[in-house]
Amino acid sequence: MRTVSLWVREVRLPFLTASVTPVLLGAAVAWQETGLFDLSLFLLTLAGAVLAHAGANMANDYYDHLSGNDARNRYRSPFNGGTGLIQEGALTPGQVHAASLLCLASAAGIGLYLYTASGLLVLLLMLLGGFFGYFYTAGPVRLAHRGLGELAVGASFGPLIVLGAYLVQTGTLSASAAAASVPVGLLIAAVLYINQFPDYEADRAVGKAHWVVRLGTARAVSGLTALLVGTYLSVAAAVAVGLVPWPALAALATAPLAFRANTLARRHHASPVELRPGNALVIQTHLLTGLLLTAGFVAAGLLAA
Repeated sequence: MRTVSLWVREVRLPFLTASVTPVLLGAAVAWQETGLFDLSLFLLTLAGAVLAHAGANMANDYYDHLSGNDARNRYRSPFNGGTGLIQEGALTPGQVHAASLLCLASAAGIGLYLYTASGLLVLLLMLLGGFFGYFYTAGPVRLAHRGLGELAVGASFGPLIVLGAYLVQTGTLSASAAAASVPVGLLIAAVLYINQFPDYEADRAVGKAHWVVRLGTARAVSGLTALLVGTYLSVAAAVAVGLVPWPALAALATAPLAFRANTLARRHHASPVELRPGNALVIQTHLLTGLLLTAGFVAAGLLAA
């Protein structure tokens, strides 16, 4: 049981909802637009996304260990700074890296199967997401060090997964699915972004030059504001132009959570411990907004039935 609990921590199980939510959303859009839903394909898509996400989390732990990043971090929490299991000696770097590669290879295998069922584009989307996840901190690409990590994460857990889940169900792409993917992509980028504030000192020390490091914590709060405001504007705009059905406006109900998180970030951007409620609020905002968007598409489908 101790071994199981260690690996549950290492894959960061509670945070895997970030890959579950866009799969649910993509499948809901597909059902609302076409009436198609294949449970077996849905479950395979879900498994592939979760395995790729778990592999990316472990790769990030491994490469942040090699760079000395996580060992330098004085403010590790459930939201940032890695799991700490390598630093504690509970798992070896080799074990974590091997598990990462196993998860990513398993996800790729699922992608190969889905390719036979739904076409080449599904496989390409999964491979691109896997590339972004592994090379977020892995050399020589090191996306996070080049200021591209936020873009890679937003794309992976927004458009790539939502469109992939839609494509698996329907064999085609959809402007509605693309529009629906924007708010969840912006919000997962916001999750990453606010979680980088407590990492500021350690990341700067090892040259992990994401945008919080580049701007400094005070100026970087404006970036968080832009991501959160952009989320709700994208929902409203998609409904206004008819790409997303009106019941999806329920997603706007999470705006007070986002507002509170942004206020905490402005007040405590340089105080990692005091910022933790803000970190939690952005995670909650992402999950609830994604679920409300999904429910909005399901409701629209039921109303049209």
